[in-house]
Amino acid sequence: MPPVKPRHGFLGFLRRNPTIAIGGGLMILILAMAVLAPLLWTVDPTALAPARRTREPSAMYWFGTDMLGRDVYSRVLYGARVSLIVGFAVAFFSSVIGLTIGLTSGFVRWADAIIMRIMDGLMSIPSILLAIALMALTRGSVGNVILAITIAEVPRVSRLVRGVVLSLREQPYVDAAVASGTSTPRIIVRHILPNTLAPLTVQATYICASAMIAESILSFIGAGTPPIIPSWGNIMAEGRALWQVKPYIVFFPAIFLSLTVLAVNLLGDGLRDWLDPRMAKKV
Repeated sequence: MPPVKPRHGFLGFLRRNPTIAIGGGLMILILAMAVLAPLLWTVDPTALAPARRTREPSAMYWFGTDMLGRDVYSRVLYGARVSLIVGFAVAFFSSVIGLTIGLTSGFVRWADAIIMRIMDGLMSIPSILLAIALMALTRGSVGNVILAITIAEVPRVSRLVRGVVLSLREQPYVDAAVASGTSTPRIIVRHILPNTLAPLTVQATYICASAMIAESILSFIGAGTPPIIPSWGNIMAEGRALWQVKPYIVFFPAIFLSLTVLAVNLLGDGLRDWLDPRMAKKV
């Protein structure tokens, strides 16, 4: 048998990491759908047409219409923007804030007890309940939803980073840097920070998926984005009263939310296997 030649390049990478390929492909499709929504035969998602309410899915209304005559297809596509913005924004802000807190807590010993007790207090409250309480203090908007979910996710990121830093600061190269007189900020930036990026990247993907679900829950119970903004949670909340007779109003946004969360989780699993050499199938 002739020797098998290893595949190199981008296609070879995707072939060796099918989970990343599937998850990344789904995410690209969903992102394209959200960005190009005005070009995908959509109409104004907030336009009311009482004469065309609760129409079944057909060639004219692909996903049907809701109780106010709004096109469900257009609302689902535009609603993807809200979920993606919330997911990516929460993942970014919680990762940056949690990274800063985790680095400080893990490397500065005297600050560890104070910071971690605060994080433990936040983690003792379920994240969705904490988000609901924060939303109750503010008015409903996308920005406030991002802020509420970010505050709920920061303790988990800081805990992860702190654990990584605690194992790294005992390494010989860190002791050598301390012995040579290197300043603490330089040690953190040069020796500690690069080694925390891999697990932080994987954690950010799971936070993104969790934030999308949390946003849908908040909107579903009326504590998230305002009803005038189309989001998957709002669409499902408005269609739950007609679930038994018009299930498609809830079905389509639920399917798109599930596919988006699945894509993000697949991407996170693939990144974990790729970045962690212990998970590699071949050495």
